[in-house]
Amino acid sequence: MRLPRSILLVAATCVAACSSSTPDSTNTTATPPPPPPKPKLNKVDRGRFNTAAAEHFLPLFWTEDRNKDGELTADELAVLWGFVPTSRSEWVKDGALTPAFMTAYDKIAATSSAGPSLEGLSEGEKKRRALVVKELRQGRPTLAAHDFSSAPAEDRGIVEHVMKAIEMVEKLHAKQKGVLGLEAKIPPEDTASRMMFWRNQGWHCEAPATMNDPDCRAVPEKPAEAVAVYPAALQSDPKFCEKLEKKLGKAYLDHFSVIADVNGKPTMVPYSEAYKPEMEAVAAELDLAAAAITSTVTEGPFKTYLTAAAKAFRDNSWHQADEAWAAMSVKNSKWYLRIGPDESYWEPCNQRAGFHASFARINTGSIEWQDKLEPLRDEMEKAIATLAGKPYKARPVSFHLPDFLDMIVNAGDSRSPSGATIGQSLPNWGPVAAEGRGRTVVMVNLYTDADSLRALQDQASSLLCTSAMASFSADPGAMTMSTVLHEAAHNLGPSHEYKANGKTDDQSFGGPLAATMEELKAQTAALYYTDWLAEKGVIDAAAQARAHTRDLTWSFGHISRGMYSSTNDPKPYSQLAMIQLGALMKDGVIKWNAEEKAANGFDTGCFSLDMAAYPPAAKKLMTQVAGIKARGDKKGAEAIKKMFVDEKSLDPVRAVITERWLRSPKASFVYTLGL
Repeated sequence: MRLPRSILLVAATCVAACSSSTPDSTNTTATPPPPPPKPKLNKVDRGRFNTAAAEHFLPLFWTEDRNKDGELTADELAVLWGFVPTSRSEWVKDGALTPAFMTAYDKIAATSSAGPSLEGLSEGEKKRRALVVKELRQGRPTLAAHDFSSAPAEDRGIVEHVMKAIEMVEKLHAKQKGVLGLEAKIPPEDTASRMMFWRNQGWHCEAPATMNDPDCRAVPEKPAEAVAVYPAALQSDPKFCEKLEKKLGKAYLDHFSVIADVNGKPTMVPYSEAYKPEMEAVAAELDLAAAAITSTVTEGPFKTYLTAAAKAFRDNSWHQADEAWAAMSVKNSKWYLRIGPDESYWEPCNQRAGFHASFARINTGSIEWQDKLEPLRDEMEKAIATLAGKPYKARPVSFHLPDFLDMIVNAGDSRSPSGATIGQSLPNWGPVAAEGRGRTVVMVNLYTDADSLRALQDQASSLLCTSAMASFSADPGAMTMSTVLHEAAHNLGPSHEYKANGKTDDQSFGGPLAATMEELKAQTAALYYTDWLAEKGVIDAAAQARAHTRDLTWSFGHISRGMYSSTNDPKPYSQLAMIQLGALMKDGVIKWNAEEKAANGFDTGCFSLDMAAYPPAAKKLMTQVAGIKARGDKKGAEAIKKMFVDEKSLDPVRAVITERWLRSPKASFVYTLGL
């Protein structure tokens, strides 16, 4: 039967049109539909992402917006050390952000404006949590990054075991402070308080705008105010430090022991006994780090130090460990590690050494400064001895001039809630310190990020007059020389181990005042030696002016933090900064011009500098401070502190510095290291 032509045409049309939906055996498989577009991660800008991640206690940091498109990508994400056990693979896998990250991002985006929810809480708890967020937002998460993922096996082994030891040092210091385990009292959903507890290494608020608010704390119920290196029952007495010193005599000055209540009597207990399980665990990891070193020709001194430090954790032989540590330098190791108990500023009596760790790679840029200052070391000692006067006499000095470091991580007592130590001279006690054989270091990779430099420029221009701003530089190099001179000066003139009338500075002044006077000596020496080096032609007049202007802005930063902590403990750096500013204002070097516009063109009132008046004024202050240290003159120390630190007429100056400087959140350092 023959079909009509019209039906054939319809059939042909159907075959042509329907072939894609009814394929025969010769057709290829249909192309799958395209995947849904990836969500754009541009709901939160970079700065707010980092602060919000902190408020959610997430170990995440947006490093930089490389292509300036406002969108976070996997290669721009850092995973931070220290918060919670995690790895990069939890957040980034095969070069892509994981579902876990996307969930975290949505949480950050949802609260980026208002912060964590306070719904359903009591009024008191709402207030506390709001203050915690205010505390956190006074800090700006600031990254120090290292990547060892493609490093040699020896390096990765060293880093792995040193970092395990460092994690235990964090717990050791928390135990010293009496805060270990208190984080369990924080409600699980209160992530901002968890972050504050980790950042501050305890429950106290530390930032200037919140540290004196009694309702600002990381835990709902206020714990007892007591550190764990003294009997708790004694610490309600404001003079318990002096009473313990009288009762224990010279034994009280053993910085590497706790004072425990044994049968009703205060008794010195060495750290190696008081913290035996933790100390053994740290020692074991340090031994494994030493065992990872096979290149003993180039890293023999570092291996020796790791072994000596492990021994000290077991038997309290810290002075022996100092010998091995002091034998290291920029010329015989690419590593820097200081691990153990050192500084005592953290506790009310300023006597018990706090556990810390500073881990870094050597930066060979220090060799230039060592070559400049090495030939002048003895002259520098004679110069300060001449200013100090009798009974101090110049002595042979043999300390290392500063090594430069690229910090990997600071932990324990070295990890500050905001800011960071950028120079250090250790040890503080023992033969190595007494004989001037200590080691001085400068951390050169901190505050070098674009965020920090931008903030510093804004802060300086709000306080300096246009004439002073002309000699200001935010370049980190402008502060490097001052830091080098400050740290070198800890080894020059009358220092911690020097005795006046048979007494060390701790015995002459008492721990807190001794700390302030030693830091004042070192920083005033930095001012004095800057002019001294200019006279000798080592630096030119432009470098001299940049250093003095940068030192002034350094003092602004410390003054803005307040003179005393929330527990009324003196802040040595803040107090020395105020003494220097007050003295230089009194001598006409620095002047407050109340009617003049600041360099930013916005603020009224600013500071100007008379560079010609600087050298004689700095020399005058150095003479006064070195003389007080040389004589063990407690009355002189108390007088200079009273004149500038506690002088109420200077409150308006402090207030304007604080208000303008704190417009920019302080850098709060976080760390990442790939393994």
